[in-house]
Amino acid sequence: MNTRGWTPITKIENIALREGRAVKVGDTEIAIFRLDHRYLTIENKCPHKGGPLCDGIVSGTTVVCPLHGQRFDLETGMPVLASQPGCVAIFPTRVEEGVIFVDLGSASKGQEEVAA
Repeated sequence: MNTRGWTPITKIENIALREGRAVKVGDTEIAIFRLDHRYLTIENKCPHKGGPLCDGIVSGTTVVCPLHGQRFDLETGMPVLASQPGCVAIFPTRVEEGVIFVDLGSASKGQEEVAA
């Protein structure tokens, strides 16, 4: 059930520490990452070659695209190296009673809002 824009996705125990999981909600595929007790959500498609970011290696607050090594900041969606083009959308994420919720309608890409 979607309440005020927030969609329940999965229980927190379904996402291992420092790993990502792909989830498809409607037409949107997202990747949820667990960093200690924080959960960060980005779109699951690298803008360069479409690589599944959920399968990337997490280091600090970045994820490395498994296809070509481009790194993205999980908090901003921006590429780590300014010389690399493209960014990915990020989604507000929260946890309530052990369930991860994502607000797909409030995606942002860099500094701008995007429609989900």
